[in-house]
Amino acid sequence: MNSAVELWQRYQDWLYYNQDLELYVDISRMGFSQDFLDMIEPKFTKAFADMKALEAGAIANPDEQRMVGHYWLRSPEIAPTEELRTAINTTIDQIEVFAQAIHSGEIHPPTAPKFTDILSIGIGGSALGPQFVAQALAVANPPLQISFIDNTDPDGIDLVLSQLGDRLATTLVITISKSGGTPEPNNAMKEVKAVYSKAGLNFAHHAVAVTGIGSNLDKLAKTEGWLEVFPMFDWIGGRTSELSAVGLLPAALQGIDIRNLLRGAKIMDSATRVEYIKQNPAAMMALAWYFSGDGKGLKDMVILPYKDRLMLFSRYLQQLVMESLGKEKDLDGNIVYQGIAVYGNKGSTDQHAYVQQLRDGVPNFFATFIEVLNDTNHVPQLEVETGITSGDYLSGLLQGTRQALYENGRDSIMVTIPKVSALTIGALIALYERAVSFYASLVNINAYNQPGVEAGKKAASQVLELQKQVVEAIANSPNPMTIAEIARQIDATDQTEVIYRILRHLHANHRIQLKGNFRMPSSLEATATT
Repeated sequence: MNSAVELWQRYQDWLYYNQDLELYVDISRMGFSQDFLDMIEPKFTKAFADMKALEAGAIANPDEQRMVGHYWLRSPEIAPTEELRTAINTTIDQIEVFAQAIHSGEIHPPTAPKFTDILSIGIGGSALGPQFVAQALAVANPPLQISFIDNTDPDGIDLVLSQLGDRLATTLVITISKSGGTPEPNNAMKEVKAVYSKAGLNFAHHAVAVTGIGSNLDKLAKTEGWLEVFPMFDWIGGRTSELSAVGLLPAALQGIDIRNLLRGAKIMDSATRVEYIKQNPAAMMALAWYFSGDGKGLKDMVILPYKDRLMLFSRYLQQLVMESLGKEKDLDGNIVYQGIAVYGNKGSTDQHAYVQQLRDGVPNFFATFIEVLNDTNHVPQLEVETGITSGDYLSGLLQGTRQALYENGRDSIMVTIPKVSALTIGALIALYERAVSFYASLVNINAYNQPGVEAGKKAASQVLELQKQVVEAIANSPNPMTIAEIARQIDATDQTEVIYRILRHLHANHRIQLKGNFRMPSSLEATATT
């Protein structure tokens, strides 16, 4: 272990500070050596070149032959065509005009002078980003309260709608889906639409879409006369969509300063274009990730924000990091099984949960502490002990935990922001987006496709098609059928277990009847409900 003097010098050597954001990144407690730096420097030469190509409009998603342009959202002037620049600026203006019209009551529900609530329907990045920002930048009395439906779970949908109660009539519903055909938001939108109809309300007078131009959802919204449609550009992936209409629309409706969100991201983007590792915070983070996991993701990324407002940051980063980096093959087609697992909650809650394992258990992780310097806007703060506030305790717990981990050979990064604001949240989003891009280049993978996600969707479609055949076979049979008989009749004996699971689910929801010994599935007989 290094002496205190050596650690202080290393801290100064590997501390990044951005004056415009008052943001620090410290990787001094990662144990890389000069030999490691010499080895990785040529990889960063390529990573910086790859980033330039990405921002210039290279086809970065070869699966869909698409550019990847989330960096243009906060710097439209660098977009490769005038058409793109105009589309970005027009969309931001459209969002601000619409939000103002909602806030003023110029656009209002048929039965009330103003909308009171937002119901945001989305999945993946279309939910995780807006949820994170909503919690991080929440105020006591926002112009509209926000709720989320982020799954195709009927019970979850029922719960959210029941909590809205009578406010359903003054709720603005945002459905977010690029294709308009993604099952989770599509199903939820249909469920919500049915509830509006049952309540005698015209859903179109409450509905807004964020979707791809010309998508099924775009066509539906325009045909039914929804209040507004906002574009979801095909060059934006879900996990990098928070600073597009996906995240900016609900944020603006909540009264969040979206221009400062964009400005924070733009400042960070500029900082992470510097082609020198020590002066580039995202490059520093990518270097630390690579070192800790030996460029193979051998260690998990534990996110420990010491601020309640940032509790959802780890969930947001799970998708950004794991969907981007979790790849079977590299760019040359070699099997590499890349990825970094991400988890976390918040400090100091975690000190009463899994920090015990981080300190003394399996050393299969590196931690990222996120520090917020400003404790509260209330001045003066209450002293819980002489000269000590609750915020002092939180700061002490953060520093003490990091030191305790270091003393036991556990690597960590620290990111420090002055306060949680639209500016710093935009900067954090951009910092991690760029670090993911750099890391992907270092390990020679594509950060912008997701073949595993598509495989899961395809498999789900096959199960649902099988279910239709199962239900039809049962309905057309004059006698009860065993699982084996159903499988033979629909020529799916290799899917017998899946058929059993389908039957069990349908039985639990009173859509078929199963009789027999449930501990012996082969004995069960299925009949149609009457």
